[in-house]
Amino acid sequence: MFHDAAGHRVAGILATPSQPTDRMVVLCHGFLSTKNSSTNKALTRLLTEQGIATFRFDFFGQGESEGPFSDITLSIALDQAMSALDVVASSGYRRIGLMGSSFGGLVAILTAAKRTDLRAVALKCPVADFAEVLRLELGEAGMDTWKQRGEIPDVTGGPRPLRLHYALYEDCLGYDAYKAAESMHAPVLAVQGDCDELVPLHQSRRLMDGIRTDKRLEILKEADHGFTKREDFLRMTELIASWMVQHL
Repeated sequence: MFHDAAGHRVAGILATPSQPTDRMVVLCHGFLSTKNSSTNKALTRLLTEQGIATFRFDFFGQGESEGPFSDITLSIALDQAMSALDVVASSGYRRIGLMGSSFGGLVAILTAAKRTDLRAVALKCPVADFAEVLRLELGEAGMDTWKQRGEIPDVTGGPRPLRLHYALYEDCLGYDAYKAAESMHAPVLAVQGDCDELVPLHQSRRLMDGIRTDKRLEILKEADHGFTKREDFLRMTELIASWMVQHL
């Protein structure tokens, strides 16, 4: 457990390899997910087997972290990622990587643009423009309903709407991940499927065009947003783990 700059309690799990190491990857989960996502757990196994520690944590109002989910904003998530990196850096880890999935990918982009202590960044189907994704997902009528009622449909498929303040959307409008990408110092890998049903592929292409450091975009044929086919999931996690091993 650690605290962000606003004092919110944030739940995290440190996983270490059998031998001491100064190599670490901080893992940022996606929207409506948790630190124990299948991707985070798979990467933890792959990386610790290669002698690299991982630190995965729950964003505000998700998993075991403090706060009502309805109050989540991109600014809060960004602050918590920065705080997580500060925690691992202060614990003696010197070769640090950052990985983000979907919404966590957006957080990772904005975080990496603000730091010079990262050795590598990996993005799984990153949401470079979350405001655009929300508009596409909800439509004009859905956006109006969200603004009026403070709730959205459960995008994970649940039957009940989710309480979520419209302030999340307004907060997202204040960030430009494409511009931020130009300030990233670490090598960047992005992995996305060409059948991603949530994040438009043009976002990843535009994002990578703006990155000025070493970069690689891997587009997996017929893979969806969740990499639900076993072979797609294995390929995605192997690509990310290999990127971290190479650069840390």
